[in-house]
Amino acid sequence: MNIDNKKVALAQLQQLLNNNFTCDADEMEPWLTDWRGRYTGKAIAIISPISSKQLSEAVKICAQYDMPIVPQGGNSGMVAGATPSDDGDSIILSLRKMNIIEFDPNTPDTIICDAGVILQNLHDAALAHSMRFPLTLGGKGSATVGGLISTNAGGTQVLRHGNMRALVLGIEAILPNGTIYDGMSALKKDNRGYDITQLLIGAEGTLGIITRAKLRLVPAIQDRIAIWVGIENPQKAYKLLLHMSKKCAEQMEGFELISESSITRVLEHIYGTRLPTDHCPWYILIELVQDNDAQTNVQILAESSLEEPSENGLILDAVLSISETQIEEFWKLRDSISEAERAAGPAFQHDISVPVHHMAEFIETVSPQLEKKFKGCEVIAFGHMGDGNIHYHVKAPEGVSHEDWLPLEKQINNAVYDAVISYGGSISAEHGIGQVKLHALERVSSEARLFALRAIKKAFDPNNIMNPGKLITLD
Repeated sequence: MNIDNKKVALAQLQQLLNNNFTCDADEMEPWLTDWRGRYTGKAIAIISPISSKQLSEAVKICAQYDMPIVPQGGNSGMVAGATPSDDGDSIILSLRKMNIIEFDPNTPDTIICDAGVILQNLHDAALAHSMRFPLTLGGKGSATVGGLISTNAGGTQVLRHGNMRALVLGIEAILPNGTIYDGMSALKKDNRGYDITQLLIGAEGTLGIITRAKLRLVPAIQDRIAIWVGIENPQKAYKLLLHMSKKCAEQMEGFELISESSITRVLEHIYGTRLPTDHCPWYILIELVQDNDAQTNVQILAESSLEEPSENGLILDAVLSISETQIEEFWKLRDSISEAERAAGPAFQHDISVPVHHMAEFIETVSPQLEKKFKGCEVIAFGHMGDGNIHYHVKAPEGVSHEDWLPLEKQINNAVYDAVISYGGSISAEHGIGQVKLHALERVSSEARLFALRAIKKAFDPNNIMNPGKLITLD
């Protein structure tokens, strides 16, 4: 974009947005670096529209002058998908001022909200109506609805309720030419060709900007229980998953696999944590809930479900929570793993998935291979065993700095991703591709997948103004 066009575009945006436009370097600075602090870019300006109509007009201006747009919600992503490039030609589109939540009394099991609504606020609003939005994650205090939809976020409740794609009933979005796509009707039957809503979910802002959504709610929890289980190895954890799925699938919302090494670091670095059982090689955190009167009491369900695996030696130890406080203590152990790892030293972090029945084999086979190949490293695996999502971290040897460990990143990432593909898995389970995995996706993807991704991108956004340099590169 030439200098004259840039000046004209910025002048028109400033006139349209008034106080919701800034070029001030100090105001922009906090939003130029990704959450993990690894990528920093530059931007011409930040715009913060307050309505879909205003955003539509802004996108039309950007489209006219080929000005790239980088959508940003809570800026809490893990793959730098909301960080501008360092060429300085982009504007950052902040959606934080679009944060209205609405209820329709005719559909009490749904909620309508703007893209800038923070997940914790969505939870609170649903609970005030005796309902629940069944997706949560560690960053719920900053993650926004638009970002969650754009990355097809997962979390700890996917086992029962599915990821974000399963919870979205309809969306409104601004397309690259500035027109407003209205897919909010949430029809149960609609065969008017391509499903545009589903194309936009998980597209990371590369096809359009999600502005509003209609989301599915479920009844609020009446009661819940958490079970902390000590277990010998991931294979036995998988057997326990199969057993619990038969006994209580309709009430089981979480089944988290955690390694002893992860818990050791949490206990060392996170204040106020303690282990509920004796130390074991691996742990499982299970959560059972009751959200209607017809379901079995969770205490009775937990005790009856654990009888058989306890008697046949499948589990080493188990503790059932006796209060809401203890449930939160159990989950704090799980949710603090990443924080504890950062305190313990550098690691290359991978958000991957494999078929559920291969998850235990992958961990037990690939981990020692990597530790042998990269001397002194330690593989730390934990995650959502019920859906095959592994948070797979390769930690640097003791005493090795981030700077000394960094040269091995590409080699280690390639080794991990090649193993994932050999198991029929995905290099991104719930965080997206963004910038971090852009070239890895191209390296391991089939010709057919790359052709489809590029063809869709070119059809929607021929001038490549929507979050360029993320998810897929154009030829």
